[in-house]
Amino acid sequence: MRMRIVMIALLIVALACDRRYTPKPSGFVRVDYPEKEYVLFGEADPYEFEVPTYAEVVPVRSKNAEPYWYDIRFPQFDGTVHLSYKSLDGRVDEYIADTRTLVYKHTSRADGIQEVPFVDRDNRRYGILYELAGDVASTVQFFLTDSTNHFLRGSLYFNTTTNRDSLNPIIRFVKQDIEHMIETVQWK
Repeated sequence: MRMRIVMIALLIVALACDRRYTPKPSGFVRVDYPEKEYVLFGEADPYEFEVPTYAEVVPVRSKNAEPYWYDIRFPQFDGTVHLSYKSLDGRVDEYIADTRTLVYKHTSRADGIQEVPFVDRDNRRYGILYELAGDVASTVQFFLTDSTNHFLRGSLYFNTTTNRDSLNPIIRFVKQDIEHMIETVQWK
C-alpha cells in the first residue's frame, strides 16, 4: 500500500514538473469610478465652487497655512488637490510668477508642460491650467484670479510613486473635476 502511494506521488511530481512556467505581465488595479455629482462649497469663504460629492474638503492645518486654504481629498484614488488662496492687494503679477516657478520646477522630470488658458470675462475669472506630462509629482496645476482681489491656486498630487501609465485614467477623471471646479468658481 505504501509503495502505491509513493508511486502515485512520484507520478504526480513527474507530470507536474513537465509544464513550463510562463510569467504573466504586470496588471493594474481595476478602478470603479463614481458618478459625477457636485455640491457647492465655500459659502463662508471669499470664493465658492462646486466639488464632487465623492471628495472630502478639509481645511489645511499646517503651521504655514493661511485662511481659506483647503485640501480636496479623493480617498478612493489616494489623491489630493491642494488649494491656496491669496487676497491680491495689487500683487497679481507676483503670485502668477510664483505659480509659474512652482510649475516649472517639475521640468527636470516632465516630458512636457502644456498651458491651457481660461478666460471668463463675464464672471471675472482668468487663469491657466497646467498639464504636466511624464512621471512628475504633480500632473495638474492651475491658478485662477479676478486680477484685482482674489487669487486661487491648486495642484493635484497622488500619495504614490509616480507611474504615469497606471495613473493616467485616474488623472483624466480627477482633471475633469478640477476643470469643473474652475468653471464654477464665483468670487465674493
